[in-house]
Amino acid sequence: MTFKDHFSAHSSLYRSARPRYAPELFAWLAAQAPGRDLAWDAGCGNGQASIGLAAQFAQVIATDPSAAQIAQAEAAPNIDYRVEPAEASSLADASADLVTVAQALHWFDLDAFHAEVRRVLRPGGIVAQWSYADCAVTPAVDAVKQHLYVDLLDSYWAPERRLVESGYATLAFPFERIDAPPFELVAHWDLAAFLAYLRSWSATQRYLQANGEDPVAMLADAFAQAWGDADDVRPVRWSLALRVGRCG
Repeated sequence: MTFKDHFSAHSSLYRSARPRYAPELFAWLAAQAPGRDLAWDAGCGNGQASIGLAAQFAQVIATDPSAAQIAQAEAAPNIDYRVEPAEASSLADASADLVTVAQALHWFDLDAFHAEVRRVLRPGGIVAQWSYADCAVTPAVDAVKQHLYVDLLDSYWAPERRLVESGYATLAFPFERIDAPPFELVAHWDLAAFLAYLRSWSATQRYLQANGEDPVAMLADAFAQAWGDADDVRPVRWSLALRVGRCG
């Protein structure tokens, strides 16, 4: 099965530059699940969510079709990383208490994946899908970031990016909904770490490949002026668009 691969070429940067999820998210998800034996993290990338799940479940199976992403994944004794597509996993029938998809659902064949979720989840099992789109730092930094996001990179984003921006609102979710509390994604970064995150965007990498110029570097002076002291650590915040359901 082929897959849309937008991150393998910069998997090392992706691992180091992406924010981590709050432990409270995984604790809440585990509390909704019928047990804590096994969680499946589909489209795991290099394991940002897998690590959080490993603190709550006895075993985590984390899958991604990108061998390069899996090679960069953070190891843990109870995480089994597997190179395989979300639509055709090697998990046993009715084996998982929880299935998560963190910032990856927009790349999946949705109908095939949801059929796989129903096969893999045990009765009463939970599925959670989330995304995060735009971040906020300060009004001055946000203005420069928006210039990058829209004015320079708009045509370099894959069409699926619009699904992220909408919080997956238009995608089917054939499960019994569970109301979830709001969760925020927060990183505390200096300027260099923030610019590394911007460089981890697929559109930034696509611009660089097409034009031979780093669009983040093009705006480095503007970012520096907006940030102030480059060593100052500032909170960077994203809202999680989270949908959770139970499989009957």
